[in-house]
Amino acid sequence: MSIIKVIIPAYNEQDSIAKVIQDIPSMVDEIIVISNNSTDQTEENAKNAGATVLQENRKGYGFACLKGMDYVAKQAIKPDIIVFLDGDYSDYPEQLTALVHPIINDNIDFVIGARVKSLRESGSMTPQQVFGNWLATFLMKLFFGAKFTDLGPFRAIKYTKLLDLNMEDKTYGWTVEMQLKALKQKLTYIEIPMKYRNRIGVSKVSGTVKGSVMAGIKILGWIFKYSFK
Repeated sequence: MSIIKVIIPAYNEQDSIAKVIQDIPSMVDEIIVISNNSTDQTEENAKNAGATVLQENRKGYGFACLKGMDYVAKQAIKPDIIVFLDGDYSDYPEQLTALVHPIINDNIDFVIGARVKSLRESGSMTPQQVFGNWLATFLMKLFFGAKFTDLGPFRAIKYTKLLDLNMEDKTYGWTVEMQLKALKQKLTYIEIPMKYRNRIGVSKVSGTVKGSVMAGIKILGWIFKYSFK
């Protein structure tokens, strides 16, 4: 039986975090919520819902994910699979079973939950998100022959393969860094179409002009960095 741990970065997600945790399938061994400098009841609500709660006061999606990975690395028994999931309830956590299926049954290294248009709730992705995803995946196809269609944050990866990637991005480039390094290291990968809905609350990245611009710059920076290595 595979040991599965879920890492959830969360910044002020008090209204959604318990819903996310409660919908995660029982096959998961531990749910780790990293409070990324939250100032509301995110931590308390996550603890009450049964999650392990860590604190990372340096703001940044990557900082939070790295904190979760550091916690896992110090455990005596290591997981087989790590799942990354957002805390805003835009994904459907119950689809985690489908997400990890290719790893468990087909020995795939890395699985992306793709937010396909036909399964997305109207308005759940901003125009800048849609364009950014298209541009990033187009460039990855152009430079690396990649078959990715999305930078979706709902993703699963073998723990040993995740360690091999030597992840380092601290902020907006975490997802694209993982995908680029997976391509460079020739990991086997697949996308699984996922449902996607309007998040609870306002996005801290795509919901602001500054966040959208900074995320775009970071994503393109990673792509061009790896394209000319």
